[in-house]
Amino acid sequence: MANPIKKVAVLGAGVMGQGIAAHLANAGVPSVLYDIVPRDLPEGAPRSKLAIDGIANARKLKPAAFYKPSLAELITPANYEDDGALLAECDLIIEAVVENIKIKNIVFDWVEKNRRPDSIVATNTSGLSLKAMAAEMSPEMRKYFLVMHFFNPVRYMRLLELVVGEDTLPEVADTVAEFGRGVLGKGVVFGKDTPNFIANRIGTFGIVSVFHHMAAFGMSVEAVDAIFGPAMGRPKSAVFRTADLVGNDTLAHVIETVHDGCPDDEMRDRFVVPDWLKRMVEEGATGDKAGYGFYKKSRDDKGKRVILVRNLETGEYAPKGKPRYDSLGKARNQESVKGKVRAVLNGKDDAARFAWAVTADTLIYSANRIPEIADDIVNIDRSMRWGFGWEMGPFETWDAIGVADSVARMKADGLSVPAWVEEMLASGRESFYARDAQGRLTYWDKLTSSEKLVPMSESWLILKDLKAQGKVVAKNPSAELYDLGDGVLGLSFRSKMNALDDDIIRLYIQALDELDAGRWEALVIGNQGGTAFSAGANIMMVAMAAMQGNWDELSTMIETLQTTLQRAKYSERPVVTAPWGLTLGGGAEVAMQSAHTQAAGELYMGLVEVGVGLIPAGGGCKEMLARYLGDIPEGTDYDPNPFVQAAYKNIALAKVATSAEEARSMGYLRPSDRLTLDPDQLIYDAKRAALGLVQAGYKPPHKRRFKLPGASGRAAIELFLYQMHEGGYATDHDVTVGKRLAYVMTGGDVPANTWFEEDQILELEREAFLSLCGEQKTIDRIQHMLMKGKPLRN
Repeated sequence: MANPIKKVAVLGAGVMGQGIAAHLANAGVPSVLYDIVPRDLPEGAPRSKLAIDGIANARKLKPAAFYKPSLAELITPANYEDDGALLAECDLIIEAVVENIKIKNIVFDWVEKNRRPDSIVATNTSGLSLKAMAAEMSPEMRKYFLVMHFFNPVRYMRLLELVVGEDTLPEVADTVAEFGRGVLGKGVVFGKDTPNFIANRIGTFGIVSVFHHMAAFGMSVEAVDAIFGPAMGRPKSAVFRTADLVGNDTLAHVIETVHDGCPDDEMRDRFVVPDWLKRMVEEGATGDKAGYGFYKKSRDDKGKRVILVRNLETGEYAPKGKPRYDSLGKARNQESVKGKVRAVLNGKDDAARFAWAVTADTLIYSANRIPEIADDIVNIDRSMRWGFGWEMGPFETWDAIGVADSVARMKADGLSVPAWVEEMLASGRESFYARDAQGRLTYWDKLTSSEKLVPMSESWLILKDLKAQGKVVAKNPSAELYDLGDGVLGLSFRSKMNALDDDIIRLYIQALDELDAGRWEALVIGNQGGTAFSAGANIMMVAMAAMQGNWDELSTMIETLQTTLQRAKYSERPVVTAPWGLTLGGGAEVAMQSAHTQAAGELYMGLVEVGVGLIPAGGGCKEMLARYLGDIPEGTDYDPNPFVQAAYKNIALAKVATSAEEARSMGYLRPSDRLTLDPDQLIYDAKRAALGLVQAGYKPPHKRRFKLPGASGRAAIELFLYQMHEGGYATDHDVTVGKRLAYVMTGGDVPANTWFEEDQILELEREAFLSLCGEQKTIDRIQHMLMKGKPLRN
């Protein structure tokens, strides 16, 4: 390995440079952000103004580039003229200037004069030739030179494409790969020095194939996006909405890059910018950055916001339609991505035929790109999942629809199937991916015509693999218990959105029983796949019990949840939670009540029950008070009001943290809790944290008592509610819910500074929750959320 990367230089304070520097800060890595000294610099302005402005702009970006704004302090602004000496302090130098090879070479010449001899130099080019850039460098610098292609926005896009040159030292590539994955949390793939590398080459072909086929099938912009969205395992932005996000001028440039740079591509004639796209670029209809592109926001005669869509032939905009096809309807009824894709491609309507034409072309094209753009199918599939948001890569899709059947269909359509795919089938191998006798995931390697293990990091702990290896020790319809190894038990949810229900709690209790019996050293709670650790409790169960008047059943349900989560928090053996993605309501309560939380960097955590007319009742109110009051040293004389009010507002305003660091600043995570940026490493790190607690002789915490402000403190909060109501920010029912919450958080009708046990607060939680379940407006909110997927302001 080369020297460890502790400090990084980012050259260029534009959009990509800002994003890279910000994400380095998210990972705790200090950086120096360089740009030129402006020619028209105002008198008295700092000479590193462009870098300073770049950092300021990064702090304003939506969605946020930083986990929290204060992380910007890890970035040092600099300029090329005055700050060359700072470059020698950096272990990695990432060039992110404009995509112009002449300008890049000027920058690399400056780098060569100022860098430390052993520092690694990377270019963030999205498709320029590494060989052409390296040709202008000294032989020594070429050894440390490679491509690090980040995708924008850097924080949110997992893919990092690495391309090494003929002279790049293997240890340099290994160091950058481990830094990208282990420190930055990126999904690292290795591509080749070809135009647009892997993801943009395959992704762009998919787009030009849409262009090629849509006219023949009479497909409109909105029809294409309805088909090639979630129904086909693609992002909601689908094709044309994605183009608007990226920029239609950028799309046109990428298409031209392949056409000009790949003269031997068998599908080169597809990489031609359509006349209607040329007209859009000339007109300035370049997408979101211009305010309109394929889609355009407008208002109707009544002032209501509407989305208009462009007619590609006339250039005119009209209200967006809602295309309906039987195949898409069948796809919606499927639970799995595999089922959805099969439902569409096996359909009999125009949407199905169009989807098949594009998909067949894309699968064949992808197979023909090995080894041109990558050595194996794994790098291609990962590129499309991590870079384009596909739920299945091309070869995973091919497996999902059946390789043999789809090859027969392709040949019947007159398409030429790559010989190596037919050779694989002839060998008796029926799919690109399969499990071996030990349950390990393998892939078919074209270069050796043999089965190989899918490469995995040693720090990945994948639940699907454990399941295939027979490591599930118990399960029910909503949850599973896994043997994670080394005496650690794992609990994973698998209900819709991982919502808490009776089955999950039942298996959680079983897991705690196993711990108490001494059969396991520790318990880790985590899951993988989808978008949520847990989106909260199953509110349909709550609504049904309330509408039927089953108050005893509802009370027992809440008490069981409270007891289970308290038991986990105070277990003699450590319980470690591994939240990620949406961690809301009951999901947040599960995550918070543990010995330790190992959180994903991308964490969207909050107690949001007020949105459905309820308050947290699984210990959320109690735990929020514990986070704000529990660390005050015993014997300290303090006024609890400001602490209680801060905790109250988190819940009353349904504040959701948009990162793990923000969750820490809001009290959802403790100072001692830790972050993992690589989602596939999260459960591994949680297991390691659990074993660390065991080895350190873990003892559960003592239950704390809290001093609460009582009736006088509640009056102050109710004044806040009155002001919110008078200002039009809170409805009548918001006030009702807010008052019940205030009663719990302040301790009810007691004198100021009354001390409370945790169990007393839990009882107040439970009583308030049940009383709100009896409110018709709460039932209306729950039903609206279940039907519409968004809160009702009643």
